[in-house]
Amino acid sequence: MKTSLNPDERGYYGSFGGAFIPEMMQANVAELQEKYLDIIGTQEFKDEFDVLLRDYVGRPSPLYLATRLSEKYETNVYLKREDLNHTGAHKINNSLGQIILAKKLGKKRIIAETGAGQHGVATATACALMGLECTVFMGELDVKRQAPNVGRMKMLGAQVVPVSSGSKTLKDATNEAMRYWIANPFDTHYIIGSVVGPHPYPDMVAKFQSVISEEIRKQLKEKTGSELPDVVIACVGGGSNATGAFYHFLEEEKVRLIAAEAAGKGLESGFTAAATFKGVSGILHGSKTLFMQTDDGQVVEPHSISAGLDYPGIGPALAHWFETGRVEYQAITDEDAMQSGLELCKLEGIIPAVESSHALAVLDKTKFGKDEHVVVNLSGRGDKDLETYLKYL
Repeated sequence: MKTSLNPDERGYYGSFGGAFIPEMMQANVAELQEKYLDIIGTQEFKDEFDVLLRDYVGRPSPLYLATRLSEKYETNVYLKREDLNHTGAHKINNSLGQIILAKKLGKKRIIAETGAGQHGVATATACALMGLECTVFMGELDVKRQAPNVGRMKMLGAQVVPVSSGSKTLKDATNEAMRYWIANPFDTHYIIGSVVGPHPYPDMVAKFQSVISEEIRKQLKEKTGSELPDVVIACVGGGSNATGAFYHFLEEEKVRLIAAEAAGKGLESGFTAAATFKGVSGILHGSKTLFMQTDDGQVVEPHSISAGLDYPGIGPALAHWFETGRVEYQAITDEDAMQSGLELCKLEGIIPAVESSHALAVLDKTKFGKDEHVVVNLSGRGDKDLETYLKYL
């Protein structure tokens, strides 16, 4: 099977994708399917988006040669510093892209779901910038463990709605956001934060996040003389930062792409979120993809120490790239991630998000050549996770 970068006209990447939605959501999704490519393809849209990425977000984010980390792992380790973006993560790229789109569609209200809170903060930030009403759905468990981000969202003027159903995490927040959108179809746009959901969301989010790999190519060329790294590593929950980091390398077969999934307490522990290891094909949040489920198709509750990776599945593009073997997946436990996150603190003076620490843990589990160039996408900073790190210590 050929690896696809973009979906077909029905929104499929190989066997995965599509738009499996209730009739009541059809009008919302159909409007996006019909108009999103035309709108984001205009020069007017591109100019507005590029100016905001440059002057508001602070892009391009640096590509940093981590010398002490490189010395330990006997290779050249570069960190793509998405943690230095305004709001502290890659999420702002997509939130700004979608909010420009929403305004051009005439929407007045924005809703979003969030797990770690970074997408919620990014969306609340974009809404404050654009003067739009913002409601963010967040699982009750995540509200407690990501309290600093909840405070930020409220300061930015957003209403944060705690969700008490299910596992009280990202999956359940997504469910509630979709229910709200069904009930408020005409004036509301739903900014999904990851490459999940019905077509066209996976493709739309991927395009907005592709700026990450676009910059890596240019920056690596300046530093090494070649646009192509040997390896790109990123953590995967739903998969937006990984998709952004892989996007412009997917068709470069000699670039090795490694996705770090959250193994939680271990693949056989019953407390994991590693969808490619423990999941099977099915319909989740509007698309066909891989996710953890029981024999009768009920979603298995995921577990990860990182709220942003605490999701039972992965986006359909990433499921397709697993299916074709283009992306290699590694299972990283909570323990692995915490150790690697603390290692970056001590070796480089950078406190990473616990999500990003899963990507860093790949360095300890994989042998690289001495002359290879290995790029790790540092998707977010660890301010929000200080309590988690301190508990671990």
